[in-house]
Amino acid sequence: VCIHRVRSCSSIRFIKSKYVCVFDKSALKFSHQQRLFRTSAVSCGQIVQFKLSDIGEGITEVTVKEWYIKEGDSVSQFDSICEVQSDKASVTITSRYDGIIRKLHYSLDEIAYVGKPLVDIEIDTSKGVAPEEDVVETPPMSHEEHTHQEIKGHKTLATPAVRRLAMENNIKLSEIVGTGKDNRILKEDILNYLAKQTGAILPPSPKAEIIPPLPKSETVPAAPKDKARKIPVPVSRPIVFSGKDKTEPVTGFHKAMVKTMSAALKIPHFGYCDEIDLTQLVQLREELKPVAQLRGVKLSFMPFFIKAASLGLLQYPILNASLDESCQNVTYKASHNIGVAMDTEQGLIVPNVKNVQVCSIFEIASELNRLQSLGSAGQLGTNDLTGGTFTLSNIGTIGGTYTKPVILPPEVAIGALGKIQVLPRFNEKGEVFKAQIMNVSWSADHRIVDGATMARFSNLWKSYLENPASMLLDLK
Repeated sequence: VCIHRVRSCSSIRFIKSKYVCVFDKSALKFSHQQRLFRTSAVSCGQIVQFKLSDIGEGITEVTVKEWYIKEGDSVSQFDSICEVQSDKASVTITSRYDGIIRKLHYSLDEIAYVGKPLVDIEIDTSKGVAPEEDVVETPPMSHEEHTHQEIKGHKTLATPAVRRLAMENNIKLSEIVGTGKDNRILKEDILNYLAKQTGAILPPSPKAEIIPPLPKSETVPAAPKDKARKIPVPVSRPIVFSGKDKTEPVTGFHKAMVKTMSAALKIPHFGYCDEIDLTQLVQLREELKPVAQLRGVKLSFMPFFIKAASLGLLQYPILNASLDESCQNVTYKASHNIGVAMDTEQGLIVPNVKNVQVCSIFEIASELNRLQSLGSAGQLGTNDLTGGTFTLSNIGTIGGTYTKPVILPPEVAIGALGKIQVLPRFNEKGEVFKAQIMNVSWSADHRIVDGATMARFSNLWKSYLENPASMLLDLK
């Protein structure tokens, strides 16, 4: 018996063949055979291949870093499925469907491709899922799936520790409203949810338990920290001598660095260096640190450096601009999205603090704390890593004084900060005193930035840091 098309009663795939003999087994050996049998064998539901959607930024492949589910688990819409890492950021992928996980298509650290199946989910068609519309294969760049994935990402922002806590207590993240930045789900949100379910009474202020130990951690290890800077500590990694060369593909953030630096070295750089006396700023920070700690924020020198740079960019907007590829147009950026280079286990990443021109120093410090915690956990999102207009690199946390920073296109300037040293200097009376000295190295795009502009900007930035009270006159 010949038919025009064959379709199982619970199948979600059409057999695209003009004529197929039902009794001829060899005729069924084509690309859609396995999909047909897999779906028709399910009696209570249908198998959907949930594909990896277009994440954006031209990303075509990602590395699977962590699975939040396993085969046999039940999932609901917006529940986290896995975390993937591209050469630009880490992204949490969440489910489009309510159902049961039947297959994981990738293992940890494997490369997953956009448009290819990520997991197989068995859905219950009795709940109103239209098999012809939602279950049939969708294009790799489906706008619906991409939008859905973006919405999910905002609704399920949470660190791995928070997700683990939710899994241990059988809590679905989709049921919790996050109170953190961008609706991020915090540990306190999980605990409050549990309290409502069980009737438990939680402490009124979780921060009160965190504040007391902070001064101890700052005062007791002070001496060892100073010694640790003088004596480099080797990285404790097992050393294995195999006697054979090993070849590995360039992936993740290293792949992004290859692209960025290759483009950066096409820019004609010029450098400018100077030293800054941070004696007054060191004293001011010591006075403000306890105040910031009471508000749950660790205050470093970086927020002062960033805010001073933003005040300088208001006077010299050419340094907060970008040049098009044909070098015909200059775009002056309205926002000061100042990037901060971070050294992580995944490689060099440069998240940026958005709209510094309208942020206070405390707000900058709070945002830096968030970026640093996410960076160390490998949880930075695309929004955190893109859109930068100016960059500062604090190489002094590792060591060194002067360096030659490389511009991150399409930006036109970057600064590198050396370590702070106690050195002898002369005051106006010719007397020797102890000064807290830091060296700074600037690089700028010499196609649109001249040396005089860079020097004037550096002098203004220097004056703000050497006389921190002067920033009060220009703060907005």
